Amino acid sequence: MKQFLMIFRNRTNTADENFSKQQMQTAMKEWQDWIASIAAQGNYIGTNRLFPEGKVIQQNVITDGGFIEGSIMVAGYLLVKATSLDEAVEMATKCPNLVYGLNVEVRSVMPIEYDVNSGNFLDIK
Repeated sequence: MKQFLMIFRNRTNTADENFSKQQMQTAMKEWQDWIASIAAQGNYIGTNRLFPEGKVIQQNVITDGGFIEGSIMVAGYLLVKATSLDEAVEMATKCPNLVYGLNVEVRSVMPIEYDVNSGNFLDIK
């Protein structure tokens, strides 16, 4: 099995500002059920939500960041196992938050093994 990263993007605070408490609870339950279905198939590795605040570091420049374009931000990520990109994309199409304006980018992960004792990369696949 290969690893794939789902990168979730959303407009800043859309859900938080426009949803009632009940709508937020419903959306969270749908999200949790979706993650549970991925885990039940043995494909879940990990997920995290990201705070909107961040910094973008470039050579000699540090700016406020977290935004891709305008008010679009990276909202979080999900790391999964799948046999192919197509299988990972199929998982992503079932994301319940797509109906709320979230979009998902699916990328293949290139595993790199690093030995902290020697400071060397052991295997780049």
